[in-house]
Amino acid sequence: MDIIDNKILKLLYKNARMSVKDIAIEVSLTAPAVSERIKKMESSSIIAGYTVKFGEKQKDNHINAIISMSVTPNLRQEFFEFIRNQAEVECCHNVTGPQSYILMVACADMPVLERIIGRFQKYGQTSTQIILSTMEQNIELED
Repeated sequence: MDIIDNKILKLLYKNARMSVKDIAIEVSLTAPAVSERIKKMESSSIIAGYTVKFGEKQKDNHINAIISMSVTPNLRQEFFEFIRNQAEVECCHNVTGPQSYILMVACADMPVLERIIGRFQKYGQTSTQIILSTMEQNIELED
């Protein structure tokens, strides 16, 4: 990676939808040269993907929580089938330690969170942490 690749990364970090043509103007290269550099960074996993971030007003679910669970082995398959059908479950991590799983959930309100916790308790002990805020990780790129 060189200084131009760094500039391209900064531009894409600020706006992942920025056109190759506009990036080319900013870094004083041709559009095909910028496109080739982006492809190389993607193939070498420097750029691992592009994403969409929802603003707070776009979210339907306003209560985000982490639910840690201990699930006995004989209930795991039934538990997996259950969580696959729960719209509030964003992801489920199988973890080491005293808990079996850590689930990220997004609920419309507290009564919905309370109901889902109650349903989870059928499969084992739960521990819930409500997410108050999230700090975005800032990527520091070389100048």
